[in-house]
Amino acid sequence: MKKGTGFFAVIQSTLAAAFGVQSQKNRQRDFNEGRPAHFIIAGLIATAFFIFCLALIVKLVLS
Repeated sequence: MKKGTGFFAVIQSTLAAAFGVQSQKNRQRDFNEGRPAHFIIAGLIATAFFIFCLALIVKLVLS
């Protein structure tokens, strides 16, 4: 039975992958034990948060 990855492991892996600093060990763990849907959802949420932050910064700078 697969162990899976926990909530914080998914978040950490998503952020590390976004910055391009994911370790080989963690990447292998994610591919072997993680569920793709968890990483897709985490990636979409992280992307939406990033876009929101950029829009907020632009709005603050232009005001």
